[in-house]
Amino acid sequence: MFAPRTTPWPLVALFTAGYLAPYLLPTTVGRLDSGLPLSATEAGAIGSALLLSSAAAGFLLASRVDRIGPRTLARIGLVLAIVGYGGAALTHSIPAVVAGALVGGFGSGTATTVAATGIAAQPDPHRTTTLGLLGVSALAGALYLAIPHLGAGHGQPLAAIALTALAVWPLTGRLPVRTAVAHSPLSGTRLPRPRSGLVLALVMFCWSLAQNALWGVSGRIGLAQAHLAEATVGAVFAVALGAGLLGVVGAGAVGPRFGRALPIGAGTALISGCIVLSASATDLTTFASGEIAWNVLYPVVLSYVIGLAASLDPRGRWAVLVGSASSLGTAAGPLTGSVLAAQAGFPVMGLVLAVGLLVIAVPMTAVAVSARPAFEDEAVQAESGGLGAQPPAASTTTPAPDFTTAA
Repeated sequence: MFAPRTTPWPLVALFTAGYLAPYLLPTTVGRLDSGLPLSATEAGAIGSALLLSSAAAGFLLASRVDRIGPRTLARIGLVLAIVGYGGAALTHSIPAVVAGALVGGFGSGTATTVAATGIAAQPDPHRTTTLGLLGVSALAGALYLAIPHLGAGHGQPLAAIALTALAVWPLTGRLPVRTAVAHSPLSGTRLPRPRSGLVLALVMFCWSLAQNALWGVSGRIGLAQAHLAEATVGAVFAVALGAGLLGVVGAGAVGPRFGRALPIGAGTALISGCIVLSASATDLTTFASGEIAWNVLYPVVLSYVIGLAASLDPRGRWAVLVGSASSLGTAAGPLTGSVLAAQAGFPVMGLVLAVGLLVIAVPMTAVAVSARPAFEDEAVQAESGGLGAQPPAASTTTPAPDFTTAA
């Protein structure tokens, strides 16, 4: 059956499976704390170790997807996620839980790596990214509502991640064994645009750290400073994640109409205001307003940043490396927020994070301003200089494999 260039659902599914663990981090850490003989700090350390393992997979595998093959590597990642998270969910042995989190985290990072490299080769990486964010946001929101009704214990969120990986497995048959880029002259080239890529990776570490510094202590802000009940705080989070879907849909609808610089720069500035509002909240209205507005804006900016990283290298290596740097920031965020809050209080923490975001918005925007036209020139030169064996209908980026039919 002939399949025109349509939505690459296997990549969207892999993206969802890979990103689900970070999205469920607050409930995962909270369940580890309440369901096992662990302190809040120890439970948080396990969550950070999970994310560090995920980031390590990206750094290690960014340049190896073509060599190993998307289908094989995706299946390896999903197996690691199923075994790691599933094993951690079924045991009460703390060393086994830690080992399972590390193995599962590496599996999540492997799935994300395959998804990122595939998305970078698509004609419209931003559209595919927004679909992935839409999927993971919807799934995480549903799980935040469902998990409290599935009983106590640490296993439910971990089992949910494992089952998601299992559900995605059948779609790996529609991934190619090898990508066309593996046989192109681009395979042996150095990373293009090293300065822009390095700057983007460094600022994304800081950007994600600031986001998750707030996310990691948001529950404590609602309980201790806004004096809300636990059920009310949970409801706010569920509504906020649902509102995030609107942001993702909006980003997908707008697409590149306004470029990348404006959404990234202005969006980051607005996020800094949301952080100040949430961190200073003393009542339900202020707390809910800050959290909901932040959850609407966060995936919007993230989708444009991922698209920007993909534009720096048609093989997707910068997309993987920037995503891995983001995972490192995600892992360090909760500890940073806790330390700042303990030393200076939640409002001051919010101000510090907001100022930091405003500072890093400048280099992020600068990379976005310079990247698009240069990427177009680079892609055209690459195709005209060495891809003569490709069919005439090839796009200006690396030819995207067909993910709509079995390879």
